Amino acid sequence: MHKPTVRFIFTAYHPSDAMSKAQLTRQKIVSHTAVLFNQKGFAGTSMEDITAATGLSKGGLYGHFPNKEAIAVAAFEHAVQQIRLKASAYTRPHEHPADKLLGVIEFYRQHILSPPIAGGCPILNTATESDDTHQALRACAINALAAWQARITQLLTAGQGQGLIKPEIQAVDFAICFIALLEGGIMFAQLHKSSYHFEAVAAQLSQMAESLRA
Repeated sequence: MHKPTVRFIFTAYHPSDAMSKAQLTRQKIVSHTAVLFNQKGFAGTSMEDITAATGLSKGGLYGHFPNKEAIAVAAFEHAVQQIRLKASAYTRPHEHPADKLLGVIEFYRQHILSPPIAGGCPILNTATESDDTHQALRACAINALAAWQARITQLLTAGQGQGLIKPEIQAVDFAICFIALLEGGIMFAQLHKSSYHFEAVAAQLSQMAESLRA
């Protein structure tokens, strides 16, 4: 009589499984503290605040980050990335560089009083607080602004190559002014808890974007 073959299936353990759990925990820490740092700042956020927000002990936190500054840096990068992802929904549908910039303006107009990361713009907040006191965070803000400026510059330069943007436009200068005005409008809105001043800035930015068309 033929005996049925019994198959034993073993699930092999892979180090990547443990890494995955570690990454999930790290992501939890970062996402929970992004709002915390953005609202209270680095100096105003204690380790007790972080343990309360994440539900982890200090030992659990230090298993993933060497210190509070490292957590703040990761939280900042997460916050900036989240805003970029959400803003892309307003820019991706458009082909013309001017329309993409108008999409950026509209994104901030729609979220000016209810930002994706509670507390306002993380770049503005971090740049204002860090200054000369927290060099790592200051470097993060500088890098984020430089990357933003580079994306707008590249967008306009490519548009000029396609004949979509006026050739006389100085792409780098425009990018700097665009970001400076936008961040200034955000600062007004955060300070006054009102969209009034930002609407004035948005109107000027929209005119600037429209003037780019060849």
